[in-house]
Amino acid sequence: MALSGKLSTEIVIHAPAGKFFNFLTKSLHQAQNICERVHHTKLHQATDGKVTICKETIESIDEKNKTIKFNVFDGDISQQYKVLKLTIQEIDNSNGSVSAKYSLEYEKINDNGYLEFYDKSTKEMDAHLLKA
Repeated sequence: MALSGKLSTEIVIHAPAGKFFNFLTKSLHQAQNICERVHHTKLHQATDGKVTICKETIESIDEKNKTIKFNVFDGDISQQYKVLKLTIQEIDNSNGSVSAKYSLEYEKINDNGYLEFYDKSTKEMDAHLLKA
């Protein structure tokens, strides 16, 4: 039984509207020169310093909604996930501020058996209670 879901976060950014989206679509290759944790397509996780290697492809760019969708795959990612999709959207807020919204859709290869354990145990307890 695989574990799947969606996680999102929204971060207020101070760059002028359109500039962040333009960077994502035109200059993302510069991230390794700007971001402390990005080195030649290697992402350094903050928790333990372990390097995570992966590839990404752009699935779509929606200029009107300032949205870009990535498929993240291969390397270390493929050991944990069947599917890992990243969506980044620049949002013009009603108060004049700008936000970057990140959404991850994922399907893990397995959940280490925990959900399967609970699924089976629940069915067994249910069957027992029906007999009582």
